[in-house]
Amino acid sequence: MAAFDIITPPLPAPAHSLQWRQLADSQLALALVNAARHTAATRRAPVLVITNTSEEAEQLRRELQFFAGEDPALPIYTFPDWETLPYDSFSPHQDIVSDRLSALYHLPRMHGGILLVPVNSLMHRLPPPEYVQGNSLMVSAGQTLDTESLRQSLVAAGYQHVDSVYEHGEFAVRGAIMDIFPMGSKLPYRIDLFDNEIESLRVFDPETQLSLDKVEHVRVLPGKEYPLNEAGRKDFRTRFRETFDVDTRSCNLYQDISEGLASTGVEYYLPLFFDGLSTLFEYLPEQTIIVRSRQLEQPAQRFWQDIETRYEDRRYDRQRPVLAPASVFLSPEEIFRLIKPFSTITLETSAPSQFPALGSDPGTGSPMQALEAFLQQHAGYRILFCAETAGRREVLTELLRSAHISVQETADWQSFVNAAKDTGKASGDPAAITIAAVDKGLILPEQKLIMVTEAQLLGRKVAQRRRRRKAQDNTDFIIKSLSELRPGAAVVHLDHGVGRYVGLQTLTIENEQAEFLTLEYSNQAKLYVPVANLHLISRYGGTDPELAPLDTLGNDTWLKNKRKAAEKIRDAAAELLDIYAKREAKKGFPFRVDDIDYDKFAAGFPFEETPDQQDAINGVIADMQSGSSMDRLVCGDVGFGKTEVAMRAAFIAVQNHKQVVMLVPTTLLAQQHYDSFRDRFADWPVNIDLISRFRSGKQQDDTLRRILNGSVDIVIGTHKLLNNSIKYKDLGLLIIDEEHRFGVQQKERIKALRAEVDILTLTATPIPRTLNLAMSGVRDLSLIVTPPAKRLSVKTFVREQQDSLTKEAILRELLRGGQVFYLHNEVKTIERTAEHLRELVPEARVCVAHGQLPERELEVIMADFYHKRYNILVCSTIIETGIDIPNANTIIIDRADKLGLAQLHQLRGRVGRSHHQAYAYLLTPPPKALSTDAQKRLEAIMAASTLGAGFTLASHDLEIRGAGEILGEEQTGHLQKIGFTLYTEMLGEAVKAMREGRTPNIDLVLQSGSEINLRVPALIPEDYLPDIHTRLIMYKRIAGARDDEELRDLQIEMIDRFGLLPEQIKCLFAVTRLKLRAEEYGINKIDASAQTGRIVFRQQTKVDPLSIVQLVQKQSRLYKLSGPTQLSFTHGQEKPAARIEFINKTLDQLRLSA
Repeated sequence: MAAFDIITPPLPAPAHSLQWRQLADSQLALALVNAARHTAATRRAPVLVITNTSEEAEQLRRELQFFAGEDPALPIYTFPDWETLPYDSFSPHQDIVSDRLSALYHLPRMHGGILLVPVNSLMHRLPPPEYVQGNSLMVSAGQTLDTESLRQSLVAAGYQHVDSVYEHGEFAVRGAIMDIFPMGSKLPYRIDLFDNEIESLRVFDPETQLSLDKVEHVRVLPGKEYPLNEAGRKDFRTRFRETFDVDTRSCNLYQDISEGLASTGVEYYLPLFFDGLSTLFEYLPEQTIIVRSRQLEQPAQRFWQDIETRYEDRRYDRQRPVLAPASVFLSPEEIFRLIKPFSTITLETSAPSQFPALGSDPGTGSPMQALEAFLQQHAGYRILFCAETAGRREVLTELLRSAHISVQETADWQSFVNAAKDTGKASGDPAAITIAAVDKGLILPEQKLIMVTEAQLLGRKVAQRRRRRKAQDNTDFIIKSLSELRPGAAVVHLDHGVGRYVGLQTLTIENEQAEFLTLEYSNQAKLYVPVANLHLISRYGGTDPELAPLDTLGNDTWLKNKRKAAEKIRDAAAELLDIYAKREAKKGFPFRVDDIDYDKFAAGFPFEETPDQQDAINGVIADMQSGSSMDRLVCGDVGFGKTEVAMRAAFIAVQNHKQVVMLVPTTLLAQQHYDSFRDRFADWPVNIDLISRFRSGKQQDDTLRRILNGSVDIVIGTHKLLNNSIKYKDLGLLIIDEEHRFGVQQKERIKALRAEVDILTLTATPIPRTLNLAMSGVRDLSLIVTPPAKRLSVKTFVREQQDSLTKEAILRELLRGGQVFYLHNEVKTIERTAEHLRELVPEARVCVAHGQLPERELEVIMADFYHKRYNILVCSTIIETGIDIPNANTIIIDRADKLGLAQLHQLRGRVGRSHHQAYAYLLTPPPKALSTDAQKRLEAIMAASTLGAGFTLASHDLEIRGAGEILGEEQTGHLQKIGFTLYTEMLGEAVKAMREGRTPNIDLVLQSGSEINLRVPALIPEDYLPDIHTRLIMYKRIAGARDDEELRDLQIEMIDRFGLLPEQIKCLFAVTRLKLRAEEYGINKIDASAQTGRIVFRQQTKVDPLSIVQLVQKQSRLYKLSGPTQLSFTHGQEKPAARIEFINKTLDQLRLSA
């Protein structure tokens, strides 16, 4: 038999079939790309590849994209699986529906290219082609558009009307601007209307909501795979009543669809929307070639069995009746019958890899020995190395250089092949390197080409394919933000005390409209706060908002409370400063940063840094370079890249010949950090060692000796490292990971070190006391709240414990090739639980891990789970600390009511580390058996399901438990009376005053800033920004702006997001600018009506009194002094803008005293 030619692979004649055998490594992907090119040229048709699993499809997609390059004639689409179980009550994620609709739209007119489809997806019946084609519309610049009718047709097509567009299938209308995220599109679009003509179409970034490039056309595909318009709903209702003999009033699904709501799981009722359904085969051009594996029947039969079992379980449910399998799915027999008329290629078993093991062994003298031997056997071949990312490319280049292999960069596979053709094999021609996310290599003996991937050389790097995201969240903004404000929430007004927020309302005062925040105090007294004074309001974060002690308006209790607290705060501040002074006095070591080496180390980070990760890194470097000791808290959600910040700090310390200690709470985590540090520092002459129970006594003694003589640079271990008997030669940096897991004594020991070494603390959910210290400015705080690209937040459910629910959750995960954590926190019964799960889900591979197992055994189990030898891990809270299993995306927590808030959040963060939708199920006993605290904890974790929520949760914990004393027992009482946010503000002000060498002026802290009342319409009109929540946040951001530049940025952002600013908002910005100026001048109040006005100065004003006198003397017609601190003026300006300008000119004429 002739050898298989990968460059021109054999293709079957129309309606015939042939076999491809013995393809090894990446040969299949390359053969498919070449076959698709040939099919496009000769038949003008695509190639359909049916894979056995979703995982296989994803791996093949990456390889195909690498070999096909940017060829527009060879598009590669996937038709992904829904990632839900048959007859599930969940709907697939919007991104999945988007990919599916995009494939269905393009398929019928594809003249070339490849479509990948897992067999599970192929077995679903689909909407008819005319539905997808007929419900797509094209929007182009310059055409006229009636927004109302477009809005209705979008809703009917299954799009969701929201306030801000973030995900596929959403749209928003704000005045003359319309945002839409069409299905099948990579980014959302912003449509700018002038009257009813489209003036411009622009792409925008959903994270920052800022516009990017202009485009000419936008194609809008239907939002769902079924119609939700009037006709579709009518058909659904008629057929539902014909098919099922049930009472429709008790069917939520029926009621939802009748109301026009997309009920979850309605995808499994597709036949009720259409006269007849199609299959994917009906979308295919007739000359299409189908590629399938010889083993396709097994996964198809397995899925069909699953469908039948789940149908049997659900067929008698009268509230949610289900359709028979044959009407929703295709059986395996039907699939094979439908494949028959097409030309088919059957893939026989794949051949074993042609490569020997090429893994590098860092322990030996020449780590690349295996590779060098392999290359000697293949002399005369041109070689291409593939690295995952640009950063990894640099690392790989260095590694290869150590093996005397020099490489040149090349753009992609095609340019490598072309270069090979041009030069033939010139002697000494260097190897090439490119960036590609492929795992398997390739040998082409005919062409004398070899491709070697990073995975082959460096073993299983955990490769998370990421996309860049930009988002900036300010630390203060999260804490003070009123974004958590709901009607009924307790808030603190600086002048009037604790009240309840009722809502926003517009009132007309002196013929001018203004918007006010309405607060309710005790005895139903109402207080209206102008939106310009929103900076006076903060969230009440004491204990439970329900029990917040509401103040009475008009009496002085609040002032007394505030004064008392302020006096206590002054003492607290003095003590804090004492700690500070000790730290400042003991000069820290100013680290020097060698830019060349540091940049090289930073480039080895395989992912793109998120903006706040970069900020945290910069903060740490600045601290280390300064002369005083660093004490920084890096707070970031699980998996947001805190460890990299620590590695950069460690690198700088080691460069300066200092030792680094990394302290972690558990032996398992120590092992994982040890591995990842070894990995990250592989290219540098850095000695890393581990002190843990995994090590024998002899090894540990040896390590201790090396620590003392300075030959160990970085040592990682548990609290044993704090032991007084361990002596360091020159300790420069202490890194504490998962700080909330250490006890008080260990923290005291750390505190003793504090003044001497630089300390970096990493945590996802800081304990209240740490958070308190950080917020009061005693420790520097860096927040990492931007999720890495493509992370979806974890869907959280609090449910009563039931076997059926557990089984469904596990199956949903296993079906998409994932893994499950099942957390059972009692070692006595953990084996019984595992046995129970084995009975419940026989196809699962279950293993057990808990803290009482011997260390070696535990290590083996965790490694096996990581390498997917098991797919359910039944474990105790041992997994809480930092174990990364990117493939585990479901966690089930048994008896969740017994765990603390920080613990629940940490555990939930163990999943959702890849771009699949992750699920967390918190199982509890019946609600009656729950304590109120447990209920509150579960509610808080449900509410904080966004990514980056660890921080918000810590401040909730502060409210559930009280703040933990920073220095003494005293503070908690005052915290209760005045609320946490105000407490920290006052403490901050007191510390600042003492540092500047002045007595803390309590009145200064308690002053509420300048009051400006110009009787001009300064508000955000409702028709410009209808959503109250967004309006409130914008008000708060405008009121809280610190300088002109911030205000300018806000103005640009608002124009970009919501359209041109109306006069009222321009006034709002002008008044806020004036307020900033007044505060700088030490002015208490500026009051102006249509004709006259007055400026009231503070006792400690910064204005030179002489300049006020000169102003009155020069222009006595306009100005006069009407009291010791009051300047009156007559301006006669009717127009708001002119009035503001007059006051600004007045301020220009005042001099500030030196």
